[in-house]
Amino acid sequence: MKVLGIDIGGSGIKGAPVELPSGEILEEHLHLPTPRPATPGAVTAATKKLIRHFRFSGPVGVGFPGVVRQGVVETAVNLSPGWVGRNAEKLFRQANQLPFTVINDADAAGLAEMAHGAGKKDKGTVVMITLGTGIGSAVFTRGLLVPNTEFGHLTLRGQDAETIASARAREANDWSWKKWGKRVREYLQLVDRLINPDLII
Repeated sequence: MKVLGIDIGGSGIKGAPVELPSGEILEEHLHLPTPRPATPGAVTAATKKLIRHFRFSGPVGVGFPGVVRQGVVETAVNLSPGWVGRNAEKLFRQANQLPFTVINDADAAGLAEMAHGAGKKDKGTVVMITLGTGIGSAVFTRGLLVPNTEFGHLTLRGQDAETIASARAREANDWSWKKWGKRVREYLQLVDRLINPDLII
C-alpha cells in the first residue's frame, strides 16, 4: 500500500510517498520551510502543496510536534498556540479530501525504527530520541508504543531540556560539536536513569 508520510517540524515540513509494509521511500522527499507563524491554516496549506507536488490521492500519515490524542492537538510548543484543542486529523482531511492519521512526530519516527530500523528485533524497553528544533521521544515496551512521552521537556540543569540539548539550541548558541555532544550525553544519561531502557536509539 502506498501512503504519503508528512513530518511537521518547528523549522521544516517534509513529505515523501512510502510503500507499506516495506517502508521503502518511493520518491525524493520535498522540504518546505515551516510557515511563520505556524498557524493551523498555514500548515494545512503546506500539506496541500506536498499532496499536489506528489500528485497523491491515497492515505496520508502525519507526524506532529506535540501531544496528539485521537487526532486532537493538546500541545504545540514549537508551532502556533492556535493548534491547541484543534482536531488536526479532521482539519487536514477536510482541506485535502483524503484520509489522514496524525500522531506525535517522535512516536512516528519510533514506529519506523521499530519496524525497519535499530529497534526491529528488540522486545525490551526501547527509547527513541530525536534532536531537532526540539527534542522528541518515543518509548516502547515489549514492542508496544507508550505514546506522547515528550521527554524533551524533562528538567536538565534547572531548565527545559530542549534549551540545553536540542539541535536548535546548538545552532542558536553556536556551540562546538564537542560542547553540544557533552550536553546531549548529559541528557541521555538523565533519560537512562529515568527509564533504564534496554536500548536508546
